[in-house]
Amino acid sequence: MTADLGVSIAPDVLLGLFEQMAVIRGTEKAAHDLFLAGLVKGTTHLAAGHEAVAVGASAALRPDDYVFATYRGHHHAMARGATPAECLGELMSKGTGLNKAKGGSMHLTKASASMLGSYAIVGAHLPIAAGAAWSARLRGTGQVAVAFFGDGATNIGAFHEALNLAAVWSLPVLFICENNLYMEYTPIGSVTAVEHPAADRAPAYRLPSQVIDGNDVVVVAQTVGLAAERARAGEGPTVIEAMTYRHFGHSRTDPATYRPDGELDEWLTRDPLDVARARLAGLGVPAEDVDAAARRAAATVADAVEAAKAAPGPDPAEAFRDVWQDGGAAWRT
Repeated sequence: MTADLGVSIAPDVLLGLFEQMAVIRGTEKAAHDLFLAGLVKGTTHLAAGHEAVAVGASAALRPDDYVFATYRGHHHAMARGATPAECLGELMSKGTGLNKAKGGSMHLTKASASMLGSYAIVGAHLPIAAGAAWSARLRGTGQVAVAFFGDGATNIGAFHEALNLAAVWSLPVLFICENNLYMEYTPIGSVTAVEHPAADRAPAYRLPSQVIDGNDVVVVAQTVGLAAERARAGEGPTVIEAMTYRHFGHSRTDPATYRPDGELDEWLTRDPLDVARARLAGLGVPAEDVDAAARRAAATVADAVEAAKAAPGPDPAEAFRDVWQDGGAAWRT
């Protein structure tokens, strides 16, 4: 894995990234607790432990760059500007939800922030990201498209199709694999012929690749920033494999008993929030400033929980809005 790439980061910027990660972590914990209380509807796939990938990557992107995520996409939605209250409202099927209760946990979308959706079908969004990158190139906007996906998606045909097309057309798209070691309940290493399922396959398409520490927000930001510069300069795609670990099971029904004893504890020693705290200490940021940021994050999440609980249910009049191009289904008849 790559170490520090030698690019400095201002202490106040890193403190802001730490606070953003703390907000996301708190929101994930709140979603878990609200589900246990019967207030979150449907399934959820929590990304606690993945925060540095979303926050670091987003910090390196332009506001108009396109982002596509998986069903484990709460952290990406919030990193791109969705509020905790919007996300929790969506999970709780409230009218104030990010998609007014039509998307749920697996389809968080905020087009105004160029967060173009979470996708429940594994790998389905990778060709879509390539298409968005092609559109940006044709329009000459300098935008980059970013597709986040899990290690399991690398064994899906769409992964290979998207990489091949992106390479042939030299598209401004970044493929970022969040390798948390498991494809649902199966260790990725037990069903894949290469050690690094995304990065090791990139050379077959003549694409550059890197394996990085996905729990270090600075390393992620540096790596994604350099790859985005390459893409904007017309040098094509990059495959980035960010090694990370989910703190919860695959979904709400998974106790994760298949994980070896001690594995979670070992990864918790590299918790993204603790890694950022250590970096902040190294930059001379007082511990009390970091603690204050953590308290602000906790207060933000607490306010979001109360707002989501108090929010009204969805308006039936909104049921067909944003579903058909004209806001309704009448045109079909």
